[in-house]
Amino acid sequence: MDFSPYEENNSVNKIFKSAVPQICKDEPCLFGIDEAGRGPVLGPMVYGISYCPISMKETLEKKAFADSKTLKEEVREDLFSQIQECNDFMGFEVDILSPNYISTTMLRRTKYSLNQISMDSAIGLLRLAIADGVQVKEVYVDTVGDAQKYQDKLKGLFPDLEITVTPKADSKFAIVSAASICAKVVRDKVVKSWQFPESIDVSQDELGSGYPSDPTTKRFLADNVDPVFGFPRIVRFSWSTASKILDEKAVSVQWDDDEEIDESAKGTASITSFFAPKGANPRKKKHQFFNDRHISQVTSF
Repeated sequence: MDFSPYEENNSVNKIFKSAVPQICKDEPCLFGIDEAGRGPVLGPMVYGISYCPISMKETLEKKAFADSKTLKEEVREDLFSQIQECNDFMGFEVDILSPNYISTTMLRRTKYSLNQISMDSAIGLLRLAIADGVQVKEVYVDTVGDAQKYQDKLKGLFPDLEITVTPKADSKFAIVSAASICAKVVRDKVVKSWQFPESIDVSQDELGSGYPSDPTTKRFLADNVDPVFGFPRIVRFSWSTASKILDEKAVSVQWDDDEEIDESAKGTASITSFFAPKGANPRKKKHQFFNDRHISQVTSF
């Protein structure tokens, strides 16, 4: 599969998917969901799904699918190739969530957690498969956060599906293991071929594992922080490891929501008032809180 479209612009999310086998449109299917790259401070998080007919469950379980974290890289690569070769009865999708998207979403004015981002991706991939004609029947999900709450949320959105959300689903269900392998292999490929728009020359070894506790990764962060623009695009600014380095090495900026009022200027018209429509009532302007949440006043229901 060609991932060059993401390599050309790694600031945005990108979904890649296989063709849907006809048998997956004709027969009820198993559907597995898992992710790779949730913890690292470097690189994207990738959500993966895989599916196949329930009638092919025994064939699927004969494959050596397992939790991708327990497999060597060459084994994962081989299994991912097998998934693509089984295109007569298996399909998959991957959603690459860019570091830029993760950071801006988690740090926006209305805070959004990584769990919420993860759930949105999983739900989006499930909806996409259904829209593509996959006859989804049984869904197995490796949980984020509280498994029961996550399961209840999915059942509320997809009441006709049989949904199981559980920790370690990637080691319990072969279809989730396959999704885990898809996600992990794609993430590894993307990180290895990462194009730095900042024109810095960095080898894979200099990035380290990407995890916040890795000394090599910490060294990369410390050596590649700009005092004004921060880190290269591969870094998740929202991680505490990155935030601490910014606090130490970046230029301090003071953001004030409300400017201090100069007592001597009281009673003087604001300069912005000269640009308001004639007769406009400034008190009718909505606070940013309501604009951010798209809340409008209504007089009837």
